[in-house]
Amino acid sequence: MAPYARTEVLLTLLIGGVLTALAGYGFGWWALVPALPTLFLLSFYRDPPRRIPSGDRLLLSPADGRIMSVERGYRGPEGGGPELRICIFLSVFNVHVNRSPCAGRVAEVIYREGLFLNALKPEATLRNENSLLVIEPDAPIPGPVRVRQIAGLLAKRIVCAAKPGDVLAAGQRFGMIKLGSQTEIRVPDQEGWGVRVKAGDVVHGGTTVLAELQE
Repeated sequence: MAPYARTEVLLTLLIGGVLTALAGYGFGWWALVPALPTLFLLSFYRDPPRRIPSGDRLLLSPADGRIMSVERGYRGPEGGGPELRICIFLSVFNVHVNRSPCAGRVAEVIYREGLFLNALKPEATLRNENSLLVIEPDAPIPGPVRVRQIAGLLAKRIVCAAKPGDVLAAGQRFGMIKLGSQTEIRVPDQEGWGVRVKAGDVVHGGTTVLAELQE
């Protein structure tokens, strides 16, 4: 189970277990009514082990889900040069633990309140509640690397355990978005980036290589 959801897991086990036991004692097979939602909620908080690819030129997926868009030359709201921007949609069936896309030091964490629009809508990226993690990556990855955790229609809580000054390894867990949501990753756009994914691809946090910086 995810380290960021111990309270939710304990409450789900307690309440779901009691309701299932009472329903089973009094109504037999009706115990499935509370048991199935309990199992679904527990599966949402799962945190399976991942084998992280080795390589200092790899940009790993920060989340499980499906690629919404891949954009070259994106201009972010912070200003600066063009960026490679990749957006990932997480359904309620995906693992919702977020992982660092590369090794580096956390420069900044910026939390912003906002709306809870459907995470599939393009405007949800900036208008929804979100938390922006800014990483100064280890060489040769160009920086900064920005990872934005974005709330969705059902997501009501964003957890970012990373703090400025923390050193993250590639693929290391740093937070979680609870229920359906979106994750955005942005890096300075360079000709050397070989993008390995496209819209519609299924990706897995910490294991899928989104892009590789060519030598």
